[in-house]
Amino acid sequence: MPPADIRASGAAVRTGAAVSPSPSSSSDAADSRLVPGDRAYRRMTIALFAAGVATFALLYSTQALLPAVSTGLGVTADQASWTVSAATAGLALAVIPLSALSERHGRRATMTAALCVAAALGLLVPLAPDLGTLTALRALQGAALAGVPASAMAYLAEEVRPKALIGAIGLFVAGNSIGGMSGRILAGWVAQAWGWRAGLAAVGALAVVCAVAFRVLIPKARHFTPTTVSARSLGRTLRTHLSDPLLCRLYAIGALFMTVFGAVYTVIGYRLAGEPFSLPQGVVGSVFLVYLVGTVSSAAAGKLVGRLGRRGALYLAVGTTATGLLLTVSTSLLAVLAGLVLITAGFFAGHAVASSAVSRTAKTGRAQASALYQMAYYIGSSVGGTLGALAFGAGGWDGTVVLGLAAMVAAASITLYATRRAVAERRIPVTARR
Repeated sequence: MPPADIRASGAAVRTGAAVSPSPSSSSDAADSRLVPGDRAYRRMTIALFAAGVATFALLYSTQALLPAVSTGLGVTADQASWTVSAATAGLALAVIPLSALSERHGRRATMTAALCVAAALGLLVPLAPDLGTLTALRALQGAALAGVPASAMAYLAEEVRPKALIGAIGLFVAGNSIGGMSGRILAGWVAQAWGWRAGLAAVGALAVVCAVAFRVLIPKARHFTPTTVSARSLGRTLRTHLSDPLLCRLYAIGALFMTVFGAVYTVIGYRLAGEPFSLPQGVVGSVFLVYLVGTVSSAAAGKLVGRLGRRGALYLAVGTTATGLLLTVSTSLLAVLAGLVLITAGFFAGHAVASSAVSRTAKTGRAQASALYQMAYYIGSSVGGTLGALAFGAGGWDGTVVLGLAAMVAAASITLYATRRAVAERRIPVTARR
């Protein structure tokens, strides 16, 4: 409360007069955006949770099945990894154009169309006769899914009060983690019984259910204003965001975290299916239960930022991920699983912090700001999946771990640069006064 309001309130108490609500209290009361406890807020969180489940279940549907895909199609690990990288690359390339469409047609309509097309493709993917067709369908599926992430972030920024934004985004990211987990586990166990094509079909059916739930539950947007985005204005908005040093650092951090995550989870199936573990396909798929840790860490990101600040939360996420990478070098299955838990917790915490910071930093063109983050994020996934498979082929699991540690050193360096810059900026007024 400003000093003038404090003095006025004190005078009113001394004289027994009624105290008028402060401007901030009045603005909160007049703000019709959603807050926790509202029925519409609950519907929104369930709908976006379902969208997150469908998005990540479809996007990474082949990841837990890569050893089976390699055997079934007679291809190597790095060739099979393209069924994952193609989907994330398709998403990365389409996310900006589809975010521009969401500015004109609405976030709700864009997300609904994206989920329906991606789910329909999910029913076609199991029918692919060869690796080329499978990879092409996966690229189209990723491009269709691009309508969900950037539109969801913009929808939340417009429809949820700022104080509840990080928590709402954390719940959406939690849906991503549940989708990534359930899709892989479902595909793994179904594949063990009926083959990898049946596993992919089961994930497609799950996505259809989630798409229907999303359409039924998602509240109508009350704060969206449609605008026509021309190529020139889109380019101008993108240049504005890319000239913002803070946003660029956040984009880089998101890409680096996803590089680690993409590398680890693309290759982990081969590591666990091979010596010394030799786990069956269903058990390998069940390893993705560690995604539950991501659900908790992403949903708790808001409290983490409140205690440590954004940069402190990022340092913790980097340290947790790096520690997990080192643990996975062990030949003990328990140590490897513990390492995966730490990698997953660190990744989802870092992602939730960085993505929410993008939504709060961008004052205009939020959909494009979020789209650039998603583009960088999924480029990181594509690069991580491909390089992780190549590193695994060249140096085994140790090669993949070295790649991941290099990415975390880069993320820590960017955060340290931001910390030193912030400290220097705080000192400028003191120096000027002297």
